[in-house]
Amino acid sequence: MAKGVAIVSALCFLALASIAHGQDMSKVKDDVNNAKVFKVEGNVYCDPCRVEFLTSLSTPLKGVTVELACRDRNSILNVTTQAQTETDADGNYVLNIAGDHEEEICEVAALMSPDQKCNIPFDGADKARVLLTENNGVQGTDRYANPLGFQTEYTDDRCKDVLQEMGMIPEN
Repeated sequence: MAKGVAIVSALCFLALASIAHGQDMSKVKDDVNNAKVFKVEGNVYCDPCRVEFLTSLSTPLKGVTVELACRDRNSILNVTTQAQTETDADGNYVLNIAGDHEEEICEVAALMSPDQKCNIPFDGADKARVLLTENNGVQGTDRYANPLGFQTEYTDDRCKDVLQEMGMIPEN
């Protein structure tokens, strides 16, 4: 019972402190409900050349599970915000994230590919960092993450020609 009295007392104190500072509690509720919403967009593709960047042979991956996680800068294990979605037929996804996350590190990751021929995650390039704040000089609330992808087990035979056309390997 003593705990209940302490909690009620604390709530009354906070309400009185709010009134003393002239803060309208309904405005606080409206501010929370009207939090800025950032739209994070990106795409996921299959890399048959195993080069970990888009080529003309790359194809979009449908049904990939994509997750956005924001973590506290001081305690990287502390996840503050998390959301998941799946890619559409064109490999695109959209996540709507409420609130400003200036003091957090937010990253998008492709977690799982349903395509059995293209389900090997990139080595070291499996996440894309996004800034979910307007206090960084970027106007608006639309954010675009770098493309994410998975690779095939074996390199497509056409990749050598494609990479030569791109100037990535010398012609013999």
